[in-house]
Amino acid sequence: MTIDFYGIPNCDTVKKARKWLEAEGIDYTFHDYKKEGADAGRVASWIDAKGVDVVLNKRGTTYRKLSDAEKSQADDPADAAKLLVENPSMIKRPVVEHDGGLLVGFKADEWEAALA
Repeated sequence: MTIDFYGIPNCDTVKKARKWLEAEGIDYTFHDYKKEGADAGRVASWIDAKGVDVVLNKRGTTYRKLSDAEKSQADDPADAAKLLVENPSMIKRPVVEHDGGLLVGFKADEWEAALA
């Protein structure tokens, strides 16, 4: 199984998810979108697959610091994708692409069902 894992290494949720993958013996390729950036096409495909409400982290400080006008951009999927590419810390973490689909966020039971 091929797993591409997207996140930020110092995020606590990302750390938990990586530990879970390692405990399960599942290999993955880690993509740090703080250093590597977020690919616009990939982010748009995540939004198409899961919806803006799942991919956009509205609880983080980066989102909360946006102006009302910037927050209103998040209602349109194309504008939301641009906003997330410009501010990758607003992407809910982690995002995992695997042969069977896409996981956004870390819930051990969902990951167990999808990956183990």
